[in-house]
Amino acid sequence: MKISEKNNFRPDILKKIQIYTKRLVNDIFAGQYSSVFKGRGMEFSEVREYQPGDDVRFIDWNVTARFGHPFVKKFSEERELTIMLLIDMSGSEKFATTGKFKSEIIAEISSILAFSAIKNNDKIGMIIFTDIIEKYVPPKKTSSHILRLIRDILYFKPLHNKTDLRMALEFFSKVQKKKSVLFIISDFFTQDYEKMLKIVNKKHDVIAVVISDPREKLIPENIGFVELTDLETQEDYIIDTSDKEFIKYYNKISLEKEENLKKFFSKIDLDYIKISTDKSYIEPLLRFFYLRSRRFH
Repeated sequence: MKISEKNNFRPDILKKIQIYTKRLVNDIFAGQYSSVFKGRGMEFSEVREYQPGDDVRFIDWNVTARFGHPFVKKFSEERELTIMLLIDMSGSEKFATTGKFKSEIIAEISSILAFSAIKNNDKIGMIIFTDIIEKYVPPKKTSSHILRLIRDILYFKPLHNKTDLRMALEFFSKVQKKKSVLFIISDFFTQDYEKMLKIVNKKHDVIAVVISDPREKLIPENIGFVELTDLETQEDYIIDTSDKEFIKYYNKISLEKEENLKKFFSKIDLDYIKISTDKSYIEPLLRFFYLRSRRFH
């Protein structure tokens, strides 16, 4: 169930997002992005004799045994990465009760990732989905391409309202054969995607960006009758918030869903970033980059 609220973007929102996110990238995120993703795509180049200070983990024991003294493997960094954005634009993203709409936050985070990619000479592509593939933009790395992605995300009007992440992951697997970094930006109000996500995560570097609104998890008590609309089915509901048993049950189920999602990501070793509409997304993004860079360096 999702609480409905309408939203119309201001005419100048594209320019503001462009300026704001580009400044964030230049001041903060570009270096963080590079430290996390650059160097992850390494390919074997050759072996050379061991020198003091070399990482012992890279000793080639077969060559070492053959020549009687240590040799290490030398790697070269792949020249570019491919970043893919898998963006949920189903009805539930047109929602907010405090702060920004989920769809606005999706546009801003996508902009940060896009500008970070191009600043590091990486390609970036996009798949927008609901319960169908709404739009596919193959990876490129030009400035005009980045602006097109942001504009498409910001002003996109989906044909459908429902969500099918499994179908979107299957499409991604078909069009993206080469290993890439995949950001799934969604509220994850969808089912039966777990098996496909596990498969994709084995081949690609997958990061889930989970967007949520506080009122999707907790409905306050004693605020009268509240009319709710499921933005994906368009069904209307009226809830009596003085019904303590119902409110307690709803809040319990919502929190359990969040905890189960967290456990599933942990089980398949998938990184995720938790974003809430009532708070800045900058700190969660920076924390993700920081923790990941410590893990891989």
